[in-house]
Amino acid sequence: MQLRARELRRAMTPAEKKLWTHLRFEQLDGAHFRRQHAVGPYIVDFFCAKAKLVVEVDGDIHAEPEQAKYDAERTQWLNEQKEYRVIRFWNNEVLNSIEGVLDAIHQALMREQ
Repeated sequence: MQLRARELRRAMTPAEKKLWTHLRFEQLDGAHFRRQHAVGPYIVDFFCAKAKLVVEVDGDIHAEPEQAKYDAERTQWLNEQKEYRVIRFWNNEVLNSIEGVLDAIHQALMREQ
């Protein structure tokens, strides 16, 4: 699992890279995020342990019915088994409206304090 997470860190999408530039080094509310982090049987895009927050950045494939079903099951597992909150953004939201995305993450972080 760790090897796969490392591979995913090296192959981040443009949207993931853009969001990471705003999350790394505790730039957003001092929250420490990890990228492509293993949580149980899954690898999540971004994870803040202190806030119990998972942030996912989804491409077009996530609109496909089978992938959407898998995502829902995964989110349910993260909610129920780990008590993590999961928020999702589309690639185009991150690429075109980063301020709105950062505000939504900020709001989620504030709810956990």
